[in-house]
Amino acid sequence: MAQQESPKLPNVLWLTSEDHGPHMGCYGDRLARTPHVDQLAKKGMRFRMAWSVVPVCAPARTAIITGVYPSASGALHMRSMVPWPEEQLLFPAYLRKAGYYTTNNSKEDYNVPKAVPPWDKSGANAHWKNRKPGQPFFAVFNSTKSHESQIRKRPHQAMTKPADVRIPKYHPDTPEVRQDWAQYYDQVSAADADAGVHLQELADAGLAEDTIVFYYADHGSGMPRNKRWAGNTGLQVPFVVYFPEKYRHLAPADYRTGGVSDRLISFVDLAPTVLSLVNIQPPAYMQGHAFAGPFAAPAHQYLFGVRGRMDERPDHVRSVTDGRYVYLRNYLLHLPHGQYLEYQFQTPTTVAWKTLFDQGKLNPAQSAMWVTPREPEELYDLSSDPDEVVNLALDPAHAETIARFRKVLFDQNVRVRDVCYLPEEEMHRRSKSTTPWGLGHSPETFALEKTIEAADVAASKAAKIEELSKFLSDPEPGVRYWGLIGLLIHQKRGEPIPLQAVLPLMKDESPSVQIVAAKLAVLAGSSAEQARGLALLKTLATPEKSDVLTSISALTAIESLGDRGQSLWDDLLLMNTTNLKLPDQRFSPYIPRLLLNLKELKERQASRP
Repeated sequence: MAQQESPKLPNVLWLTSEDHGPHMGCYGDRLARTPHVDQLAKKGMRFRMAWSVVPVCAPARTAIITGVYPSASGALHMRSMVPWPEEQLLFPAYLRKAGYYTTNNSKEDYNVPKAVPPWDKSGANAHWKNRKPGQPFFAVFNSTKSHESQIRKRPHQAMTKPADVRIPKYHPDTPEVRQDWAQYYDQVSAADADAGVHLQELADAGLAEDTIVFYYADHGSGMPRNKRWAGNTGLQVPFVVYFPEKYRHLAPADYRTGGVSDRLISFVDLAPTVLSLVNIQPPAYMQGHAFAGPFAAPAHQYLFGVRGRMDERPDHVRSVTDGRYVYLRNYLLHLPHGQYLEYQFQTPTTVAWKTLFDQGKLNPAQSAMWVTPREPEELYDLSSDPDEVVNLALDPAHAETIARFRKVLFDQNVRVRDVCYLPEEEMHRRSKSTTPWGLGHSPETFALEKTIEAADVAASKAAKIEELSKFLSDPEPGVRYWGLIGLLIHQKRGEPIPLQAVLPLMKDESPSVQIVAAKLAVLAGSSAEQARGLALLKTLATPEKSDVLTSISALTAIESLGDRGQSLWDDLLLMNTTNLKLPDQRFSPYIPRLLLNLKELKERQASRP
């Protein structure tokens, strides 16, 4: 990493907000009231297509702070905590070494530790005003006004009329949905007002022409099927930059006052871009492309999204866009997009939407969130279908486009070393003597390409039982896991599976493999085999006998068994969750939420006539 000599270095100010997509006036939304960011875009430039990488906050922020895809660092899963190579600094630490005063006000929520402190000050009182005289600064101010939780906060001082909002085609048109969308617009206005305060503060200090400004949100809207959805509505964010005249030489090549750039922007680009702006060459391990400064790199042809465990529910989705088409690759086809997440179901829209689905009152576009099995592939044309409801992957006319995206996605996963094709608990088990990043870069230890290939086969309509059965004897646990997932998908379709090849895997070295094998034993085995499977799931669901991550996966499996797992419910509901050994304190709600849902399942079962 080289630092070049330079004249006076620029200040860099990031104004960020939570949980909102490009619902702003500068992006053509006529309902939005966002005068401050609109004005910033008028004197600066906005990017037409910027993606967050992950449609939820903690892994998205981890992508920003590391410059690495969270699927490569192992930090993909919501509020996880993974070891990270200490020599690979969180990017503001490089700025501190170069003499910058770095502040963050105030959300961090990173999924990697801060071995070398990245911030001079991080917290509610952090501010660039506290730097030494003449010291350049990098400052972040984050607004929480547009967060998911604020959509449902009542009472609310309304500005936007529910009757005026446009209801996306995937949502039903109900009073709850209209109210939540209207309140969302109001909260985006509040986030815009926060940005205005900080811009005025900068101007009042006489620093507006010494400071490069970014405005962006951390992922799409907090509405269900935006946040946590690995398509465009979950990943596209507003992204506006302003370069004062004295630093125009650092601006993107296509920078024009009031302009719009078609360059594709990913969150992994932010770290290398800021380093480039202050004349620091981005380190080679960073996976993003600087889009400005002397170390600007070529533009992306594609942007990539990833979805893993969302709160208490494991999932596995990858996505790609070229700016027009969006391709989603779903892997856990036996689960719906809309798994039950306790936090998400606090939003009135979610409850009303799922209730109407259960009552059979939705059309296919509105039902797609909740149905199983999921389609393995989805393809949407944003030019004609911005709501992403017409799945072109089902149309043979788009076979060539699908084939292109398949190859692009596979090549990306291999290039960045997507270690999260292993289940979360298996990734941690395998990286105890290294880091998930190190595991992904150790082909002698982890057969990454073979695991991804097995996943692609398992989660496809063309998967054959014979091929999946061969995976069960592979020396790579990841391949065995995906072989079992493929058989589970077949079993859920009512097809016979080779259970005698599955049963020995209840003694596998990998708890992840054991869980799926045990679930298949319960679903397809004899009474004795079912009892063995249930006993194993009970052991793995108990954190004292396994670990918290394995417990989450086992509890999810038990719940999905419905009445077949009811013999375990009473004992599991006695579990003491007060002294769990947690990988990170942010895990604390997840097992209690799963147990609460198990309790509600038991109560519903007891109330049946």
